[in-house]
Amino acid sequence: MTSGILYWLKNQIVNHIMKHNKQPRRVFLKNAFSTGLAITGLTGIAASCTGNTDQEEKTETPAAAPESPSAASTDDCKDFSQVPQAEIEKRKSLGYEEVTPFTDKQCDNCQLFIPPKEGHTCGGCMLFKGPVYAEAHCTYWAPQTDA
Repeated sequence: MTSGILYWLKNQIVNHIMKHNKQPRRVFLKNAFSTGLAITGLTGIAASCTGNTDQEEKTETPAAAPESPSAASTDDCKDFSQVPQAEIEKRKSLGYEEVTPFTDKQCDNCQLFIPPKEGHTCGGCMLFKGPVYAEAHCTYWAPQTDA
């Protein structure tokens, strides 16, 4: 008997809500689902605009200069044999120039510059792989900070 009363009471409450609610449950669920999809889609678009969607790329450490001693004797800044084509394209897209047009904005005074290893003439950059001239420049130059 008690379960019958509870069932009747539940139906009365649901019917009251459905009559006085201007938005039926189906419409509410449809709108909630659509909004969720829209937010998920916009988040994906925003992430792709930043260019940081590849998790492997975020975890890779930047490569400074080649390790071989034979490269040190020649101009190791010209050795791109170990650099993937994608990194060369990234270098171009960042506006890398071997000689800076700005005398006060060279790679060797940039926060992102990796100094050359002993015996090498070229350093590296935290933004892309491959050799970097100390007197070079790119559009992402950042002043060094005292840390």
